[in-house]
Amino acid sequence: MEQALVVENLRKCYGKFEALHGITFDVAPGEIFALIGPNGAGKTTTLRIVATILQPTSGTAAVYGFNVQKDAARIREIISYLPEEAGAYKNLTGRQYLKFMAELFAPDMQVQREYIERASQITGLGERLSDKIGTYSKGMTRKLLLSRAVMTKPRLAIIDEPTSGLDVVAAIDIRDSIRRAASEGMAVLLSSHNMLEIEYLSDRVAVIDNGTIHDIGTPQGLKEKYGKSNLEEVFVEVVRR
Repeated sequence: MEQALVVENLRKCYGKFEALHGITFDVAPGEIFALIGPNGAGKTTTLRIVATILQPTSGTAAVYGFNVQKDAARIREIISYLPEEAGAYKNLTGRQYLKFMAELFAPDMQVQREYIERASQITGLGERLSDKIGTYSKGMTRKLLLSRAVMTKPRLAIIDEPTSGLDVVAAIDIRDSIRRAASEGMAVLLSSHNMLEIEYLSDRVAVIDNGTIHDIGTPQGLKEKYGKSNLEEVFVEVVRR
């Protein structure tokens, strides 16, 4: 089976500062794969390279066989990217925002309607979709943005800090939405510094710190390997070795 994402020996330098030190990992179709680590570990840089926003200094990244440097336009047709600080137009209602985004993604009106209906269901906002986004809580806005990111059924969704700053209920809703999308075959690449949350969401995780991946495995497998009760303890053990 062709991998959704293959990253090999990826390096990224900003001047003399090396943000990524030759990282390697892969993501299978339908898999939720997370990069876990503290702020500044290289997670967002990795996501931006895969999303074709940044160019790598060396190494390769391929999405379903398409190279991020040579085939960026093709990749953008089959992925979606949700940054941590993404925003929406506060003067639009939720439904108007979804309609606007659907029109950007598809010229066909029937396809647009399908996107809007799918996104509306994913948000779980119901009648609040008729209200202006400016009246939404942070959790409601994040649900709307996530629905926009997956309404086109991308083959790979790239999501940076999916539930950062959200309350417990909103975070659970976001996690459930991501799981449902993955169950339909969509690959998901996440980044998060919330290791406990990612433990319950991801199929596999890569422990990254200072631009280096120290280990990769299932949450349970990593806990058993290092004899720890959670991924936070695993992270501390791994990076101190």
